[in-house]
Formats: sequence, C-alpha cells, structure tokens
Amino acid sequence: MDKGIISEGGQGLFGDDAQASIQDQEWLDMPEFVQDKKEPYAKIIIRVENKEDLDELAKRISQPLTKKTKSAWFPFRSHFREFKQPQWRSNES
Repeated sequence: MDKGIISEGGQGLFGDDAQASIQDQEWLDMPEFVQDKKEPYAKIIIRVENKEDLDELAKRISQPLTKKTKSAWFPFRSHFREFKQPQWRSNES
C-alpha cells in the first residue's frame, strides 16, 4: 500500500496507517468498474475540393466545419463529455 508522504512523527500525510487500512477494507470484494467504449456505426471519409464545398457541407449537416476539422458526429454530438457539477443539498432546515 502506498503510504504517501511521511511526516516527522512517522505518520502518513493523511493520518495513521490504521485509518488507511480500514478504508482499504471497504473496497474489498467490490465489483470492478468496466465501461466499454462506444464505437460509431460507420466512419466515412468525405473529401471536398474547395472552401465553398466545405461550407455547403457544413450548412447541410448543420455543423461547423473548417479546414482543421478532423471528425464530426451526425447528428451533432459533442466530442467532449459534459459533466454536471454535483449539487449538495442539506437536510437541515
């Protein structure tokens, strides 16, 4: 087990080793998290001859496309995951 940074008193940075051991035991026999990567149904390479054709394609699929665009989803889907900040609510009045 990684004990982290040891302080002058010989304890780990976040407390004693007994506490760390208790926390490690909470994870015993937990199932491993596995998330398969979703693959697209199809990947298509489209070549355009000029900027006007690229602009027309962008207009037809309603997505911004530039000379530097490497890929796009149709219909549009962000390449970045959108995380929502957890909102904490108190039960106290």
